[in-house]
Amino acid sequence: MDDVSESNRNSTHATDITMLGLGAMGSALAAALLDAGRSVTVWNRTPGRASELVGRGASATDSVAEAVLASPVVIACLLDRSSVEQTLALAAGELRGRTLVNVTTTTPNESRALASWAADHGVDYLDGAIMAVPAMIGSRAGQILYSGSRAAYDALLPTLEVWATSEFHGEDAGLASVVDLAMLSGMYQMFTGFFHGAAMVASMGMSAAGFAARQAPFLTAMIDGLDGYAKVIDGGDYTVAGQQSLEFSDLAHIVRASEEEGVDPSPIATVQALISAQMAAGHGSEGLARIYEGLRPAT
Repeated sequence: MDDVSESNRNSTHATDITMLGLGAMGSALAAALLDAGRSVTVWNRTPGRASELVGRGASATDSVAEAVLASPVVIACLLDRSSVEQTLALAAGELRGRTLVNVTTTTPNESRALASWAADHGVDYLDGAIMAVPAMIGSRAGQILYSGSRAAYDALLPTLEVWATSEFHGEDAGLASVVDLAMLSGMYQMFTGFFHGAAMVASMGMSAAGFAARQAPFLTAMIDGLDGYAKVIDGGDYTVAGQQSLEFSDLAHIVRASEEEGVDPSPIATVQALISAQMAAGHGSEGLARIYEGLRPAT
């Protein structure tokens, strides 16, 4: 393929790409590669998961080292950093001179540590953060963020684009993870806000489905406000006219209402604590986006 370097095209490489890990996501990634005409070697810690992919043309091995030797490009899609380290340790020598793309979810510093390990072992390292569910792989609906080796990203882009829309964030291997986990933070806090609201209205007999039917269009409308908040934050002026003030945004009444309904107020109480801290510091007349200042790293 165009994205496999000529120096790695030799008789020792049976396939274009090796996939380590055949969970739901790893299997989806491997299947998309096969559908796109790539030859793929697969390995999984638990035997038996490769049968469907083998039926579609993949080669399977029982050994990590054997799997790594099969291809110039190795994709790791495993459970966590520990599983990646344990798996790669079984083929550290065989990885030398190859490209490793790690799409396992790791923290920024864990990604950097893996990149350092790869450099020490003569491996070109690219870190990937998947912003998609398995069903989205192979379409443009998903997105995968990358950081680390720019050369590896550029060379592999035709293959990376088989999976989803690709976006490179820089040669610091931890950057893709930062963006990935920041986006997931917003998603999970949104879901938790929904769960908290559903618990509140449950006290009056409303079903979660009934609440979702009301909440979804409201949240969709509110998303339009993100651009405005972003402009205020990037401008650094929380006194710009037209903002909802922190004083007006006091959420103590929502905390009390939760308690009155016997619902744990901790999700909204956390937001209220951030608001209260800014008000206590004398910023009550400034905009709600001011709580960003209480969250960001000190400069």
